[in-house]
Amino acid sequence: MTAYPPDAQPSLALLAGGLAKRLGALTERVPKSMLHVAGEPFIAHQLRLLVGQGVRDIVICCGHLGGLITEFVGDGSRFGCRVRYSCDGPPLLGTGGAILKALPLLGPRFWVMYGDSYLTAEFAPVLHAFEESGKRGLITVFRNENRWDKSNIVLAENRILRYEKSSLHPEMRHIDYGLGLYSAQAFAGLPQSSEFDLSEIQRDLIARGEMAGFEVSERFYEIGSPAGLAETDAFLRGRLLPAGVPA
Repeated sequence: MTAYPPDAQPSLALLAGGLAKRLGALTERVPKSMLHVAGEPFIAHQLRLLVGQGVRDIVICCGHLGGLITEFVGDGSRFGCRVRYSCDGPPLLGTGGAILKALPLLGPRFWVMYGDSYLTAEFAPVLHAFEESGKRGLITVFRNENRWDKSNIVLAENRILRYEKSSLHPEMRHIDYGLGLYSAQAFAGLPQSSEFDLSEIQRDLIARGEMAGFEVSERFYEIGSPAGLAETDAFLRGRLLPAGVPA
């Protein structure tokens, strides 16, 4: 296992290139990351959240209407971070293909976060668990019990034993929290410009015993559905009011 200095925070791939079909007309002319949430584009909340977690090197994987994201975010300096871009499409490469294309910008190990997620759990313990595990991947999970969405993960002794998005089973108690860590080696040997979903890499790592799991205790917020968008807007507005400053 490679040893890293305690302050060597990995880069983060922010997956913001999807078509966001569940949001219908809302994302026909605006990418999901640029939807206004609590008074400003959602990605502004995300970038400040990441900087607060110590992540200051961010690669935005964009595709659908990605020019609007690059125009708004720029180099990230006004948010206190460095932002670079890896854009695909047409055709879109999928979440896995987008990460593969971005590998030269990401380094030997990196975070992955979905572009529709707002996650309040502490990142530092997750990074520590990943480095201690010696595995090529780690998925953060939340004990969901089918409350906010269908539970889709089997976790046992800090290992992911099963992860399915379509065929769900009663033993699944946890759900993908939306934050992961990966070694670049997990993507080794794949041809560039491949179109595939990150779940294919995840399933391969699970089958080889190379996927660690880390359970967080705080629920996730997301804007991938109309209901999630409304709930996240209300949550962030609640965070804005007491402090008087953006969350």
